[in-house]
Formats: sequence, structure tokens, C-alpha cells
Amino acid sequence: MEEWNRTSVKEFILLGITDLPQLQVFLFITFLMFYLFCFVGNLTIVAVVIVERSLHTPMYFFLGNLSFLELFYSSTIVPKMLAGLVMEDKKVISFWGCIAQLHVFHFLGSTEAMLLTSMSYDRYVAICNPLRYHVLMSKTTCIQLASACWFIGYFYSLTHTILTSRLPFCRMNRVTHFCCDIKPLLILACTDTSLNESLVSIVTGFVGLSSFFFIVISYLFIGTHILNIRSSQGRQKAISTCTSHFTVVLLYYGTAFFTYLRPATLDSLEQDRMTAILFTVITPAMNPFIYTLRNKDVKAAVQKYIFGEHYF
Repeated sequence: MEEWNRTSVKEFILLGITDLPQLQVFLFITFLMFYLFCFVGNLTIVAVVIVERSLHTPMYFFLGNLSFLELFYSSTIVPKMLAGLVMEDKKVISFWGCIAQLHVFHFLGSTEAMLLTSMSYDRYVAICNPLRYHVLMSKTTCIQLASACWFIGYFYSLTHTILTSRLPFCRMNRVTHFCCDIKPLLILACTDTSLNESLVSIVTGFVGLSSFFFIVISYLFIGTHILNIRSSQGRQKAISTCTSHFTVVLLYYGTAFFTYLRPATLDSLEQDRMTAILFTVITPAMNPFIYTLRNKDVKAAVQKYIFGEHYF
């Protein structure tokens, strides 16, 4: 009987954000709008970066990768969450469906951390070594950097996915979240999960802090270089190329560190559920606006393909 209890969970129930019907309708409409903005905005950036030859540069290559990632990152979580807000039976997810969602969620999330690091290096080279920019950031180098980001993200996620899938789950199957994440599942496991929790903190901490460290170092060099630029126009141009990226970095790392570098408790899970809304719903929808509103090249390319060649 004990063995049956340890393997009886075939599906999980995602508790979502709230049980209040009136609030569910409001959240459904709000999050649907954010998701549509995310989908259309990121898809537009990917398409424009591909078709517009003037954007075939390292900076926009990484931006296209980031937008492609954000598109699928949000699509891994939000459609299921929206369905759960309006249909009770859609809160159910199979065991392996949950594990698959967890894997893709962390695969894309960790890859984003790596891409943001590569983008900061690109900005460092562009500002501090402009004469060697096309040599240091060649097409081959960019492809290798992007491939490394996706490779590291995949195997980082695979580690957590395998360890979580091998945990025994008893009859408790109500996940305190609107998606399958590591910490809410560890709470449900009917065994000691101290090793898993330590790995979440250590491995995630290493990946997150090391990538954030490289970003900080890049910006320290960039800041030092900007201070040595004599013309105010030159300084303004250098700052404007970094503002969008720096804003996204703060949003991403702030929420990621708050969520994954704390131990898993019932109180922390409630806070994590609210924080997760920021980096799964709101931030992916904001990123296209952050990058396009501050970037004349992308904005001009979007206007060109929406309004035609003779828009200007």
C-alpha cells in the first residue's frame, strides 16, 4: 500500500492565482491582453530582424534570439494559466505534462540569463572597442555565443528536470502555483528534498550570479569608458545603446534572485506565485516596447514594414 501511495500521483492540480470568480475574469482579460502584446511584439521583432538587412548586426542578432525566446517562454506558461482562470478542469495537468512544462520553463529562463550576458558583452565591445567590433563580434562568434547560451540553458534545466521527475509523489497533488515549477513540487514530494533544494540554490545561484557578475563587469568597463568621453553627444549615444538592455537585466535578475535563492516554504511559495507573474506575463510583454521605444533602428524598420517604404 505504501508503494502505491508513493507512485499514485498521475496528475497535478494547478491552484492558479485566485479562486474568486470576479477576480478570475478580470485577471483573464488583463493577462490575455499582456500575452497578445507579448506574442505580437516579440514576433514582430523576430520578423523584422530577419527580413531587414540593416539589422543584420550582432546586437540585433541577440535581440532576435531574445524575442524568439520570450515568445515561447511566455507561451509555455500563459495559455495554460488563462485556461485555468476560466475553466476549472483546465487546472489539471498530467504528471509528465507538468515535468515537460518545468523543463521548458527553466530551459528558456536560464537561456535568457545567458543571452543577457552575451548582449552585455556585445555592448561592451561596441562601446569600448569600436574599431575591433566587427572582428571580435564576427558572425561565427555570435553564432557560437548564442549556441552556448542555448546549450547551457538546456543542460541546466535537464539537471533539475531529471532530479524532480525521480522524486516520489504521494496523494498530495495540489500545486501552489499557476505553473509547474521546482519549489512547489518539492513541497509535495513524500521524501527528503534537502538535496534538491540545495541544488536549486547552488546551481541556480551559480548560473545566475556568475552571469550577473559578468554583466556587472561589462557595465563597469562601459561606465568607465563613458566617463572618459568628452562630448555630451557621444556620452548620450553610448548610454542610449545600453539603457534598454540594462532595464531588462534589472527586471529579470531582480525577480529571479528573489524567487530561487530562498528556501521553499508555504509562505515563500505565495510570494513566488505573485513574483512569477512579473517574469512570465508582464516582462515578456514589456520587452518589445522597451527595446523598440528606445531604439530608432528597430522603430524605423517596424514602421517601414507596417506603413510601407514611403512612410517617411
